[in-house]
Amino acid sequence: MSKPPSQPTTFGDRTRLVHAGRDPSEQHGFVNTPIYRGSTVLYPTTDDLLHRRGRYSYGTKGTPTTEALEKAWTEVSGAAGTVLAPSGLAAVTVALLSCLKAGDHLLMTDSTYRPTRQFCDGFLKKFGVETTYYDPSLGTGIEYLIRPNTRAVFTEAPGSQSFEMQDIPAISEVAHRHGAVVLVDNTWATPLFFPPHNRGADIAIEAGTKYLSGGSDLLLGLVSANERCFKALRETYDLFAMCPGPEDVFLGLRGLRTMALRLREHERQALDMARWLQSRPEVARVLHPAIETDPGHAIWKRDFSGSSGLFSVILKPASDKAVAAMLDGLALFGMGYSWGGFESLVIPFDCSTYRTVTEWKPGGPALRFHIGLEDLDDLKRDLDAGFARLREADAKAA
Repeated sequence: MSKPPSQPTTFGDRTRLVHAGRDPSEQHGFVNTPIYRGSTVLYPTTDDLLHRRGRYSYGTKGTPTTEALEKAWTEVSGAAGTVLAPSGLAAVTVALLSCLKAGDHLLMTDSTYRPTRQFCDGFLKKFGVETTYYDPSLGTGIEYLIRPNTRAVFTEAPGSQSFEMQDIPAISEVAHRHGAVVLVDNTWATPLFFPPHNRGADIAIEAGTKYLSGGSDLLLGLVSANERCFKALRETYDLFAMCPGPEDVFLGLRGLRTMALRLREHERQALDMARWLQSRPEVARVLHPAIETDPGHAIWKRDFSGSSGLFSVILKPASDKAVAAMLDGLALFGMGYSWGGFESLVIPFDCSTYRTVTEWKPGGPALRFHIGLEDLDDLKRDLDAGFARLREADAKAA
């Protein structure tokens, strides 16, 4: 193949992921766009230099490596354009800064990723942007919170840790009627399972650290935008020069090619595990929107085409010591805050310390799981032994 295939939008997800942003004819026939490390770009003449004639002008403005991933993600997301950031949180910040200024009002879901909340309550507040948190279950009811200076509405579906679903099409319809920009943190589903711009979002944020990488060895963020918002997004990005390193971009491109296959396997494994956990006597509730009994299942079924490997569970009442005994002895589940890699993870969490609009009272300890690519029977045996330790520790304390 000397040129990328024509009419890429007619192809399926797997085909698009393999070919998007890749042109071997520009790379001397090599399959992958190589890593371009560089800051200085040379011009052949003074006139070319002064008029910035050339495909590239400076390292922070883009290289063939960054351009390849930007083009690919734009195609996969159905966007007008994409910028890359050095982390998922950096992607959140550049997205918000591209559509907010002093005196503006931001509506932020109460279930958002906690560092996003900290950025709003710290940096944005200091620079004159007011943030109001809202119940993630609001759909069209969000209209009652919109003010004349409401510039943006931030969504995340499902919510971080607590997994509430949001009716993003309904929120978008209301927000757009009032002239507000809609942002979505789409890291859980990726554009493969939730096409953000087709569902009403103007700006979509993804932590490429997670499923784009798949290897737990990458820090990367991606922000895609529609025609309405891309110019401001790109201008903000260029002003901050918030560019990731070339090696990380290369790893993102490499991960892109197999992301669909990995996501489907994470989905299959996680659904199996979620249903197994649902049957356990120690578990009070599974928080997973693709499970039929979940309160957000109807929205998930309508708007999403799949689910990922991340979900939470609420245990029946147990002591902190018993939960620690369960987790500390696990052989296959690591404990770490990131996710999306090949390995399985679990962490305890408690949203009650930072939720400000909706009360978090689950009735028992909460655990967030990421189900990796290990054999499910091995993972279940590991958890079964963990539950035995939990029961034994609670029995001793009684």
